[in-house]
Amino acid sequence: MSDTTSKSSLGAWNQRLLAAIFLGGQVPIHLLRGKIHWRNTLEQMAAVGPDSLFIALLTAVFVGAVFTIQVAREFINFGAGNIVGGVLAIALTRELSPVLTAVVLAGRVGSAFAAEIGTMRVTEQIDALLMLKTDPIDYLVIPRVLACCFMLPILTLLSLITGMMGGFIIATNVYNLSETAFMESARNFLGTWDIVSAMIKGFCFGTFIAVIGCNWGMTTTGGAKGVGQSTTTAVVTALLIIFVSNFFLSWIMFQGTGNAISLPGL
Repeated sequence: MSDTTSKSSLGAWNQRLLAAIFLGGQVPIHLLRGKIHWRNTLEQMAAVGPDSLFIALLTAVFVGAVFTIQVAREFINFGAGNIVGGVLAIALTRELSPVLTAVVLAGRVGSAFAAEIGTMRVTEQIDALLMLKTDPIDYLVIPRVLACCFMLPILTLLSLITGMMGGFIIATNVYNLSETAFMESARNFLGTWDIVSAMIKGFCFGTFIAVIGCNWGMTTTGGAKGVGQSTTTAVVTALLIIFVSNFFLSWIMFQGTGNAISLPGL
């Protein structure tokens, strides 16, 4: 009985994931038509950006601080304390800032999208939109996708800056590292492509979070219980897609045997 239930659950998840892929394919088509509800888009941008700023930056501060605690001691033992800032900058820019910011947004915004649209589905509000000849994708999905695509790269950059501040405080106050050496190593290690790659990852993760949250909401059935299940599954699916896609994005952006970092004078 449990095997049958798990198979049916997996089958339903696969169907909804396939529906999410189709929904993602419809988004650029609707964008090209130019029917964008700007008021809805601005409201969603406020929800995704400013309303999520505090928790994203708070997360970044402690991530940067913890990473510095783990790295600084070992590097100082090897006589390489002057490159702690550069290593932190590389780790935050390439992986930690985009991924952890996306994780925070998936839990906060992706769940809200699924719950809100799922409630509209089970209360037949989406059917009412269709009766009024309003396309639910134009009215509900596109504003949320645009909001996540615009705001997540910005939040990623702010998280990078805040994470560096957290690491800087720990490195200079706890491990007595030179402030100048910390900032100089970060500047020497980071390249333009590192910043661009963080923005690209933020854009991709934002798209995934919005599409998955909206799709799970649009395909909700079963009343209040179904809304709760859709919200939970949407968050879990978004997190899974973020981690899997992060591997492939990192593979594409940083593969090869070239130097991962460039040290001055080498």
